Amino acid sequence: MAVAVDRRTLIGLRILAQGLLPAHRISQAAGADAVTDVAAAFGAHQGQDLPGVVASLALRTPGGTDAVTDAFTAGTVVRGYPMRGTVFAVAAADLRWMTQLCAQPAIRAAIARRPAMGLDESDVRRAREILLQVTEGRSQPGSGAEFGSGVPRADLFAAWDAAGLATTGGRGYHLLVHLISTGAAAYGPWTGTDTAVVAAESWLPDGSGLEDRFDGDRTAATAALLLRYLTSHGPATLRDFAWWTKLPLTLIRQALPLIEDRLETCRIPGTDEPAFLRPGLLDEYEGAQKDAMRELLLPGFDELMLGYPDRLALMDQDAHDALVPGNNGVFKRSAIRRGQVVGLWTRKGPAGRRTLTLDPVATISPAQRKRFESLFATFPYTAP
Repeated sequence: MAVAVDRRTLIGLRILAQGLLPAHRISQAAGADAVTDVAAAFGAHQGQDLPGVVASLALRTPGGTDAVTDAFTAGTVVRGYPMRGTVFAVAAADLRWMTQLCAQPAIRAAIARRPAMGLDESDVRRAREILLQVTEGRSQPGSGAEFGSGVPRADLFAAWDAAGLATTGGRGYHLLVHLISTGAAAYGPWTGTDTAVVAAESWLPDGSGLEDRFDGDRTAATAALLLRYLTSHGPATLRDFAWWTKLPLTLIRQALPLIEDRLETCRIPGTDEPAFLRPGLLDEYEGAQKDAMRELLLPGFDELMLGYPDRLALMDQDAHDALVPGNNGVFKRSAIRRGQVVGLWTRKGPAGRRTLTLDPVATISPAQRKRFESLFATFPYTAP
């Protein structure tokens, strides 16, 4: 019978599985290679808040923000829309097949909204032509500052506007999301404040589509992504993965036997379904429990918070209401201790003299606050 874990242990196991403890990194590589390894191991990190996802990756790898931005610039990590119509950071070798596997429902929903925006298929074709023109010669990873620089989104929108494709009213964003979701483009190299747009054909690795990697077998591809999710996010259930990807449970259940022997199971609070985790995690946690219960400062859209539907495992309802005011999808940064959100945080002040502002949602002692201050001093920001 699978062992049952309590709520605090569940969060501790997830903290360990997600590589948030420096002594228990997912990758033993250095620099940008470690970032690429972690991006691949997770499958995807939610990336709509770019400084936030840079911090999330940096917290799980040695090398800090420079290693993360180097991975973007080298072309080994990219941002795209592989699922849910949301931007994620993924390993470049995975963007094509993951998007082909998961993105169709979001693409169909977006197309249904297109007439209300005054757009049609001819506009999409013209937008693609212009994107390929302006990114030509600037979408070769590792080819130098000019040729691998990509095109800033503002410059792409200006080119569309100049061609008579108005980008106001969300039209530019719609066109860009569609072109990335359908394989024409990606968000590639780091510009200092953003990731530039590149042509996917030349930026992404050859042979990385669903047909190339899995002979078009959606069950095999689902199994590969499911294994990554459960080993990096587990303990988690099949329903957690279905929520995360929006893939149908029928397909997920067909995929499970392909990878089930590479997982262990446990029971978690609130569900009678088995939860899956990487082999040895429960034993490893016995020696890492004290570290897993220490203070953590996380960016707003971290996978520990957004990788599961059961956020109340990390906090009570009042804390959740403070974390996501109005439940509007915008997440504040969390301060965590003993597997629970105890405060929300931000920084204030001019560059070089930033200070931590900590808004408690539970009791924080002076000693605990001091430890949060130490974490703040080393937090991986993209800007000083």
